[in-house]
Amino acid sequence: MSAVAAVAGLAFGVPTLTGQAPQAAAAACSAPNWVAGQWYDVGAVVRYTNGGYYRAKNANPGYDPIISTWYWEPYSCDGGSGTTCSYPDWVAGQWYDVGAVVRYTNGGYYRAKNANPGYDPVISTWYWEPYDCGGGTDPGNPGAFVVSEAQFNQMFPGRNSFYTYSGLTAALSAYPGFANTGSDTVKKQEAAAFLANVSHETGGLVYIVEQNTANYPHYCDWNQPYGCPAGQSAYYGRGPIQLSWNFNYKAAGDALGIDLLGNPWQVEQNAAVAWKTGLWYWNTQSGPGTMTPHNAMVNGRGFGETIRSINGSIECNGGNPAQVESRVSKYRQFSSVLGVDPGANLYC
Repeated sequence: MSAVAAVAGLAFGVPTLTGQAPQAAAAACSAPNWVAGQWYDVGAVVRYTNGGYYRAKNANPGYDPIISTWYWEPYSCDGGSGTTCSYPDWVAGQWYDVGAVVRYTNGGYYRAKNANPGYDPVISTWYWEPYDCGGGTDPGNPGAFVVSEAQFNQMFPGRNSFYTYSGLTAALSAYPGFANTGSDTVKKQEAAAFLANVSHETGGLVYIVEQNTANYPHYCDWNQPYGCPAGQSAYYGRGPIQLSWNFNYKAAGDALGIDLLGNPWQVEQNAAVAWKTGLWYWNTQSGPGTMTPHNAMVNGRGFGETIRSINGSIECNGGNPAQVESRVSKYRQFSSVLGVDPGANLYC
């Protein structure tokens, strides 16, 4: 397990909400832009950054509409909810003709672009496309991932069955800019970089939790005002980037709209939640580095800078060249799988 969590969690937090007036509901197409950290009452409608509209199902302090789906639901311009369609539930193995619309297990709707024998709508994106009640594309769903399921399986032939491709693609909505910013080359490089670091952290997506149980009691920082409500030994490393420490579970949970401080076991029980915590770190935390791994890749700083952001205090500047070489080797391999040049600045 890397030192990422111990370094990362002390420098960030969620802004305190003080003196904010509740946001009144508005008509769908004239709704105000969503503002992170602003209070919204039940029924409030906002325009999200992707151009879609969302309505608050539950009052919340400005959680992200496409991440915190318990608090928000898609909303169409005709005043209808994007979650009240009358289409049937998707059934694996059932034949669907072109144009068929189904409700998937994540609550979203999908339309068959091509006839298929019940392929998974989240995985088989050539056969299915997101669909909303207004008859268009659902803005709350991410576009096709630059890594296909076949490529994912090629990268992780011995992976634990917990780390599903569908769990990863379902988690992409949490950070729409991930592997979806810049040129096709940059998108593939970022996906390869993320998965290479993940592979290194988990032994090829084999380990779900930290293997050294003797460390488990060490990840509770009682200096934090919220303490460790799940227990002294509950905040050990979990997931693709081995999230650990109570303050990191608190920060990640707040960002994702999930109670990870109170129930950290969700990270080892729900594949989408696990992947979201990895994407949370990748897209929002700089750790011992000077920028997030996402920014390092999209701004041309190179793979080496992602290593610095994840475990630079231990591995970079000659600290552990064998570990760095392991990450770089995996990045080169995954770049080859995706058919993209790995670029410059591979080492830290």
